[in-house]
Amino acid sequence: MVKYPSLARRKTAHSRSQPAQHDRDSNLFAQALALYQQGQLVQAQAMLQLVQQSQPRHFDALHLLGVIAAQNKQLDRAAQLISSAIAIKSSSSEAHLNLGHVLMQIGLPAQALDCYEKCIALNTKQAGGHYFCGVALQALGRLEDALTSYGKALAINSGDALALNNQGIILMELQRLAEALACFDQAIAIRSDFTEAHLSRGIAFRKLKHYDQALASLRRATEINPNFAEAHFGLGNVLKDTKKLTQSLDSYDIAITLKPDFAQALHAKGIVLHELGEFEASLETLNQALSLRPDFSEAHSDRGNTLKALLHLKEALVAYNQAITLNPDYATAYYNRGNVYKDLHQPLLALADYDKSLQLQPDLAYALMNRGMILTELRQADKGLESYDLAFAIDQQIPWLFGHRLHTQAKLCQWIEFQLSQLKLKEGLGQDKELAPPFTVLGFIDQPDLQYQASKIYAAACHPLVAGVGNFPIRQADAKIRVGYYSADFHNHATAYLMAELFEAHDAQGFELYGFSFGPNTQDAMRARCANAFHQFIDVSSRSDLEVAQLSQQLGIDIAVDLKGYTQNARPGIFAHRCAPVQINYLGYPGTMGAPYIDYIIADKTIIPPENQQYYSEQVVYLPHSYQVNDSKRKISERVFTKAELGLPEAGFVFCCFNNNWKILPQTFDIWMRLLQALEGSVLWLLADNPTAVTNLQKEALARGVEPSRLVFAPRMPLDEHLARHRLADLFIDTFPCNAHTTASDALWAGLPVLTRMGQSFASRVAGSLLRAMDLPELITETAQDYEAKALELASKPELLNQIKNRLQANRNTSPLFDAKLFARHLEAAFAEMHQRSLSGKAPVVIEVSTHTH
Repeated sequence: MVKYPSLARRKTAHSRSQPAQHDRDSNLFAQALALYQQGQLVQAQAMLQLVQQSQPRHFDALHLLGVIAAQNKQLDRAAQLISSAIAIKSSSSEAHLNLGHVLMQIGLPAQALDCYEKCIALNTKQAGGHYFCGVALQALGRLEDALTSYGKALAINSGDALALNNQGIILMELQRLAEALACFDQAIAIRSDFTEAHLSRGIAFRKLKHYDQALASLRRATEINPNFAEAHFGLGNVLKDTKKLTQSLDSYDIAITLKPDFAQALHAKGIVLHELGEFEASLETLNQALSLRPDFSEAHSDRGNTLKALLHLKEALVAYNQAITLNPDYATAYYNRGNVYKDLHQPLLALADYDKSLQLQPDLAYALMNRGMILTELRQADKGLESYDLAFAIDQQIPWLFGHRLHTQAKLCQWIEFQLSQLKLKEGLGQDKELAPPFTVLGFIDQPDLQYQASKIYAAACHPLVAGVGNFPIRQADAKIRVGYYSADFHNHATAYLMAELFEAHDAQGFELYGFSFGPNTQDAMRARCANAFHQFIDVSSRSDLEVAQLSQQLGIDIAVDLKGYTQNARPGIFAHRCAPVQINYLGYPGTMGAPYIDYIIADKTIIPPENQQYYSEQVVYLPHSYQVNDSKRKISERVFTKAELGLPEAGFVFCCFNNNWKILPQTFDIWMRLLQALEGSVLWLLADNPTAVTNLQKEALARGVEPSRLVFAPRMPLDEHLARHRLADLFIDTFPCNAHTTASDALWAGLPVLTRMGQSFASRVAGSLLRAMDLPELITETAQDYEAKALELASKPELLNQIKNRLQANRNTSPLFDAKLFARHLEAAFAEMHQRSLSGKAPVVIEVSTHTH
């Protein structure tokens, strides 16, 4: 936006020696000057060359020849000619000024500055000299000195709108935005049609996030000059900032049409296409930008982001490496590369890149947030929380940061801010803020309306509905129903532990099963077992969401079952592309997806009472017993543990809760501590998730008057042995509002009664669903007071607890909870009804499966 007016023109008289010759030369020069002023440069140049042949040291001819050469872009020759003129007459301030202009165009601002300073030395009142000193200083990055030079130019000529505009640009770079706006306003007051000043003003308002004023200024610039590409580009940027993405694309397209080599506009367009989920188009546009500017490091980095979105992760790494090679101090490129390493399950490389980005830019809050995620994943949750805290101190408005930080505090059982955080979470969700991922909300709020709101906010922001993959192939009504199960957990994982027998139990005469795996290939026994149960098992971890949806269409998938929801490594984007005519939310995420592209949720009437259907975006499918499938083939180790080797007392009641530590909230812990105080010698057996949580729970116990030694912590161990050690506990006491899910099944399968408190949300009703399926409703409570009283009663009455244990043992092999074959028939009945409605073109509705279905 720095302006360089035309080279200074010079009219001078000539010496009077040799009058005839000089008169001829003077006439020729006068004619040449007139031709130059008329724009007839070729003719003017020819006459000037005649003068120069006659008088090789003719200052004006050499000077004007240099000016013409500069206008013809013959910059080296122009510099030579004007320098020769100065050698003849070094007192010409205009010649020094014009040589400075040429040197600036060559890209030698330091040498140009020397020329401008000589011009000023010859004529201190030369406003142009001061102005162009400012231009050169600005190009050299000497911003404060440039401001001084522009100030001197304005002191001589207060009406210099160019100087005011450039002064404002510097003030904007120095983040002195109010002063910058004052400069732009003065420039516009002098020249109301000064498009560059309107543009600059719009950019300043954008930096201040005053978007209405920014739009007004930029639109004014385009009205004055509809062909001003930079103004259309600036307009696109503001529209992008205000999430008017399709309008921003229109502005960028106008800018590119006006200026086809506008690499910045192509880059910005590529970013918007990425945000719209049009990744292929984004990649093509960024490639165009890079063909124009191969050294455009930002475009290389953003190209990497698009390749990452397409799951072309190795190519993305190449793009980030190119960006870093071009700019080794480019903090964002290291951050972006770290994100790819994170997706490639290479946490140490990701951590190294986040650390490098923060070394270069300590206030890069997104890098701090993702660094916190990696550290937490590496079981260094305390260090992860430190990273979240630093990010939070820099920018509390980063989407989802509040939730990640809160969840990590819960993992560490750090409850200092709990009540305040819970209140902020509720308020933020009520205001549609992107505050916490839905999974975090499950653990802190027992309000299905707010959980629904959290999911809707997250789905709209992160996984909006996008254009489908096209029309699905016509399927015959009597053909086998093709069911696709989509998960990252086809390996030794809680979901697979529950689901494996279901995959094996499906009716091969009526159904074809397809497994779409986007998790790690662990090559463990559970992965092999799952893979063997499917008609086709396909690793889609390297395919984009769109590619997986297209593959699903090609395979003719009728029903797509999402087993991940909003849990770790989930891929809702596959379903946002509509990968099948019927799409189902099941098991992995205990709540609504809040997304318009998920048709059904599998539940039961305990999980979702009919009056709660309003809090689910999906239509509810009611199974007759429990929604949760279980694998009856899970082995319990024959190993016999002693209490001593597990750290348990030989005598005394053993309360147990093997839920993840983040599910333990202060109110429940208060109850647990009162139970220990009421029962002498009793202990509480908990999962040792991380050392900091152990320490914090011990401190919390002590603060409530309980000796920390009465908390016993169980390390993780192989599943069969973990199930076996349940025999040494007396009662599993559940968490609230997020119940035991797989851990409740584990306990019941191992013969350990589970006492639960049931709330209103899906996550708070899971254990209740399991207990009803086991015909043990007396272990379900609905208030904190009843939960505490029941726990105390069961612990105080061994005969009552033994009766329940005996019933549990008797029901274990006869109840529907552990009958995967029966469950498969019920689920298949639901699938058949969904599929038939789809074939008939009918919308999804609530479905109830009868207990008589076989």
